[in-house]
Amino acid sequence: MTGITLSAGGRLADLTRSVRARILAWVLLLAAVGMAGAAGTAYGLERQRIDVRIEQALAQEVSEFAEFRRSAVDPRDGGQFTSLERLFEVALRRNVADHHQTLAAYLPDRTLSPAGGAVALHDDPAFRALVTGSPGPSSGAYASADGPVRYSTVPMTLGPERGTFVVVYFTGPERAELTEVFQIYSAVAVAALAVIAVVGWLAAGRLLRPIRDVRQTAQQISESDLTRRIVAPGNDDVSSLARTFNAMLDRLEEAFATQRRFLDEAGHELRTPITIVRGHLELLNTADAEETAEVRDLLLDELDRMSRSVEDLIVLAKAERPDFLRPDLVDVGRLTDHVLDKARALGDRGWRVDRRTEAWVVADAQRLTQALVQLAENAVKFTRPQDRVVIGSSSDGEVVRLWVSDTGPGIAAADAGRIFERFQRGRGAGRADGSGLGLAIVRAIAEAHGGSVRLHPTPGGGATFELTIPQAAAPVPAAVPQREEVVL
Repeated sequence: MTGITLSAGGRLADLTRSVRARILAWVLLLAAVGMAGAAGTAYGLERQRIDVRIEQALAQEVSEFAEFRRSAVDPRDGGQFTSLERLFEVALRRNVADHHQTLAAYLPDRTLSPAGGAVALHDDPAFRALVTGSPGPSSGAYASADGPVRYSTVPMTLGPERGTFVVVYFTGPERAELTEVFQIYSAVAVAALAVIAVVGWLAAGRLLRPIRDVRQTAQQISESDLTRRIVAPGNDDVSSLARTFNAMLDRLEEAFATQRRFLDEAGHELRTPITIVRGHLELLNTADAEETAEVRDLLLDELDRMSRSVEDLIVLAKAERPDFLRPDLVDVGRLTDHVLDKARALGDRGWRVDRRTEAWVVADAQRLTQALVQLAENAVKFTRPQDRVVIGSSSDGEVVRLWVSDTGPGIAAADAGRIFERFQRGRGAGRADGSGLGLAIVRAIAEAHGGSVRLHPTPGGGATFELTIPQAAAPVPAAVPQREEVVL
C-alpha cells in the first residue's frame, strides 16, 4: 500500500510540474486576474454612479424645497406663511420622498416628519445635533442605526423662528443591491474558472499530445528500432513539430540502414583482399626469391586496390556532408574541354568532343570533373583502342547535361539499374576493374548538385552516361575563347 501511495504521489508531482499544468495555471491566473480586474473596475464605476445619483437626488429635493419657499402660499388663507412650523408642515405634505429617501424639519423644540417617515433617525439626538449645528446649507454622511445615510440641510429663518429642513438618502440598500449583483458575478466567475480549468486541461492535453508522443517515442527508440512514428493530424505548431520529428526519424532510419548496409558491403569487399594477403603471407617461402617477388607484387596490387577502396569510401562519406561541394560560377564549355584534356591520358582511344555548350552554371567544377573523368575511365576499361569515347555538354536554360559516351560492348539492361549502387559491377567485370564504387561516387556528385545520372544505350552499340544538374540563374561573364571540336 505504501508503494502504491508513493507511486501515485510521484505521478501527481510529475503532473503538477508538467507543461500541461503550467499552461493551465497561467490560463487560470490570467483569466482570474482579468475577471477580477473587470469586476473591480465595474464595481468602482457603479459605486461612483450611485454616489452621483444620490447627490443629484439630494440636490433636486433641496432645489424643490427652495422653489417652494420662494413661491408657495399658505393654502389655509391664501396668504404668506406667518409661521415656520406651518411652512414645514405644508412642504412635508406636498413633497413625496423617493424610494430610500426621507424628509424632516427641525425646530428648536420639536421635529416634523411626513407620515411613515424614519422616526428613529429623526429622533436621533446625534443626528439632530449634526444637521442643525451648521448656520448655512450643508451635506454629509452619517452612520445611523438603519444603515449609512447621506443628507443635505437647508437652514432658514422666518421672523424670530429658526429651523432646518433636512433631506436624507439611505445609501445602504442601493449599495447592498450592487454588492448582491457582484456576489452573483463572483459565483458565476468561479464557475466559469472551473469550466475553463476543465476545458483548458482537456484542450492542453490534446494540443500537447504530440509532445508527449515525441518524448515517449524518443524513450522507446533504439538503434535497432527506428520504425515508431507519431500521429500528428493537426495543423498547429505542435503537430508540425511532431511531423518534423517524424521526418528526422525517417532520415535517421535511412542513415542507420545505409550505414549498416555500407558496413556490411565494405566489410565484404575488404575481407577478400585481406584474406588474400593473409593466405599468401602464410604460404610464402621466403627462401624462394622468385616466389617472394611474385607474392610481393600480388600483395602490393591488393593493397593498392584496398587503398583505392578506402579513398572511394572517404569520398562517399564526405558526400553526405554540407561542405562536400564548393560551388562557384562554372563555364560548362571550358569544363568540357578540360575533361577531354585530362581523359586523353587514360588510354589510346578515339577521343572527341561531341558537343559543347557555352552555358554557365553554379556548381563545383572539381567534383564535376571528378565525375566525368570517372566515367571516362570506366569507358576506357570496357573499350578497345579502335573505339571512340565522346564527351559532350548541352543546356536548355533549365538544366545542364554532361555526358560520356563510348562505342564499346555496352551494359546489359539487367545491370542498368544496379551499377550505380556501391560495390556493384556489370557482368563480365573482373576484380581488377576497380572497387565497384566509381559509379556510386558519380551518382553522389550528381545528387549533391541536385541532379541525377542516367545510363542510355549508344546508337550503334556502347553506353552513354549522362549527368543532369539544375542550371542556376547567374550572370554570364564576358565570353571566353571557344575551342574547335577536337578529334584524336
